[in-house]
Parts: sequence; C-alpha cells; structure tokens
Amino acid sequence: MSLWIVWLIAGLLLIVAEITTFTFYLLWLGIGALVGCVLALIFPDAYVVQILGASIAAIILTYFTKPFIRNRMEGSKGYTDKFELLVGKRGEVKEAVPLEGLGIVLVGNETWSAEANEFIEQGETIVVTGRNSTVLQVAKLRGD
Repeated sequence: MSLWIVWLIAGLLLIVAEITTFTFYLLWLGIGALVGCVLALIFPDAYVVQILGASIAAIILTYFTKPFIRNRMEGSKGYTDKFELLVGKRGEVKEAVPLEGLGIVLVGNETWSAEANEFIEQGETIVVTGRNSTVLQVAKLRGD
C-alpha cells in the first residue's frame, strides 16, 4: 500500500472524528495529514518531508486559529467551557500531588493531571479551584 493512502485515510478519519467532537483540534490534525498525503504524492520516498509538512501545517493551523475559535465559541449562545464546569467539583487523588509538579486526580469519571499549592496525599478528597491549560488546580477539601 502506498503511503499517500495511509495519510489520506488518517486525514479523513480525523476530520470525521472532528465532526463528532467539535473541538477543532482534530480538524487541524486531519488537514495536516492531508498535507502529508499531498507531499507523499509529490515526494513518495521523502518520509521526513511528509512528516514535517504534516506537523508544520497542523501546528500553524492550531496556533493561528486558537484565539479565533476561542472567541467564536465563547460568543456562542449556550456555550460552556468544560473546564469551567469542573471548578468547585470534588474528586479523589489517585497519585499524590507534590508541592512542585503534577499528580493525578479523579473528578467524576475522568482522570486529570493536577497541581496544588500544597502537598496532597493519595486517597485524599480535593476540590477543583481552577485550571491552567489542561491541568487542574486543586486544593484539599477541608471541613465537610
């Protein structure tokens, strides 16, 4: 099987997955894979060129469209950021959260990387206080 077919299938699967999630991240990866497909047709034996082309396209699309997409989503009626819904929720520490570094917490049925301003041992109950990108900021739950 030619490599361009693999790029094409990967690109189309990512775009179809994007249609079901509406995150826009998979769309950019799908377009990057389609760029890799075109490069595979032009340069069939230049694997590094294909990978670099696909990666650069996905990174550029993600970087330059992220502010636009964020503004568009926040301006949409009824849009709620999933992270904002987590603030105030309780969870359990699955892997200790060190003072400096990341631990693992379970909030609802989802596992997240977490950071805190204090050491939190495994098994303790936490409350989500905020977020930093995809890392939750948590604190020990005090006084039920």
